[in-house]
Amino acid sequence: MREFTDQELIRREKANKLKEMGLDPYGQRFDRNAFSRDIKEKYQSVEHDEFENITDEYTVAGRIMFIRKMGKASFFTIQDKTGSIQIYISINDVGEDSYNLFKTADIGDIVGVSGRVMKTRTGEITIKCLKYTHLVKALRPLPEKFHGLTDIEERYRRRYVDLIMNEDSKNIAFVRPKIIKCIRNFMDNRGFTEVETPVLSTLLTGASARPFITHHNTQNLDMYLRIALELPLKRLLVGGMEAVYEIGRVFRNEGMDPRHNPEFTLMEAYLAFSDLDGMMDLTESMFKTIAKEVFGKYTYNWCGFEINLDGPWKKVSMVDAIKEKTGIDFLQEMSVDKAVELAKEHNIELEKHEHNVGHIINKFFEKYVEETLIQPTFLYGHPIEISPLTKKNPNDPRFVDRFELFIGGKEFCNAYTELNDPIDQLERFTDQLKERELGNDEANDIDMDFVEALEYGMPPTGGIGYGIDRLCMLFTEQDSIRDVILFPQMKKK
Repeated sequence: MREFTDQELIRREKANKLKEMGLDPYGQRFDRNAFSRDIKEKYQSVEHDEFENITDEYTVAGRIMFIRKMGKASFFTIQDKTGSIQIYISINDVGEDSYNLFKTADIGDIVGVSGRVMKTRTGEITIKCLKYTHLVKALRPLPEKFHGLTDIEERYRRRYVDLIMNEDSKNIAFVRPKIIKCIRNFMDNRGFTEVETPVLSTLLTGASARPFITHHNTQNLDMYLRIALELPLKRLLVGGMEAVYEIGRVFRNEGMDPRHNPEFTLMEAYLAFSDLDGMMDLTESMFKTIAKEVFGKYTYNWCGFEINLDGPWKKVSMVDAIKEKTGIDFLQEMSVDKAVELAKEHNIELEKHEHNVGHIINKFFEKYVEETLIQPTFLYGHPIEISPLTKKNPNDPRFVDRFELFIGGKEFCNAYTELNDPIDQLERFTDQLKERELGNDEANDIDMDFVEALEYGMPPTGGIGYGIDRLCMLFTEQDSIRDVILFPQMKKK
């Protein structure tokens, strides 16, 4: 057992004294009728002298964040989920017993206060305490006010302390659900149905990623935590649901950095009888709806860039973007040997499974183009080799009807005109197995049940996947994914 600090020992001693007084150090139910922000907003414009005629009484509760003890009268501040409010407490108003109880309080304790609203000479809205209730004794002191948790990693490890001390962290924690609620309302209003699909699967499908593997004891069967939501949702389109979406956790057994967490939130949506253009319209409209309804602005400072979501978004093909940066025209017919030669000339390293024109095109994009796409840009026309679930472009089968949205040089979503040809799909799955044999451990399994589903007929469909965490990073103007996830995965100390 660790040794307690002097401050912790004193607080434990105070907790024992509360028990001796017949009080529960950890409190009971406490009914409040107001929050700090509501009171301050209601009375902020009321002049000091007018409060003499105001008899409204409120009951609030929160954590003590500041105390100024002054003999027979004191000031302290409590913080609830909406903010903080000052309390004035006097022995003349609450009596000697309650005032002495207050004097034993420490910063971090949770208390209840009932009283009337007043305004100090300095203009601060304050509650004049008429009844003081001890609720919870904090056995650990909070970090020093002006420094808080200075170790960034400790902020993520002890998020509960970060939320107490850091107003920005608390604001993000409350605004993220508002973003997701706005997305749900947007999708529901467009006729989509929200569904839930399995987290556990016996096949690795839906994306290119390394999985987490678990074990089902009853069936004595290894299973994967899902890396995507795609194939179960498409099965629902075969079944006639036509417009579905899911916001759910997915798991990818990969590295951690300021943009990636191994457990993250993904939204995928599928719309029957739509296509790539339909997904572009859905995406631009959704982002602008969030900007307007949740934040009331279209310009955001993110990762060192000023991002403007207003106005029409740019559309560019992958090969045109590469040609603009390098002069190389991959739209022309090109042999694998020529593409490999170009990769060597540009110091692009290739894995065994990447010795084809499609993968090389993607490598050129990642090196020369990706980080230059700052303002919202729909990048379309991906090579077929890197898009196993996407419909071929009818005018050039080397490419597929797919786009990715890039903002600030980072990918935000991935959309397809979905492949609904079961024969073509089986061929793509088979090609994925060949890539696995060449060393691509992110290649998909063959999902024969999905091929069978397609044989019953899936409508022409537009589909898309959004990284919700990265979307929240943009709108809250945070550079690290750990600032928009309440409990990010951390390395062991």
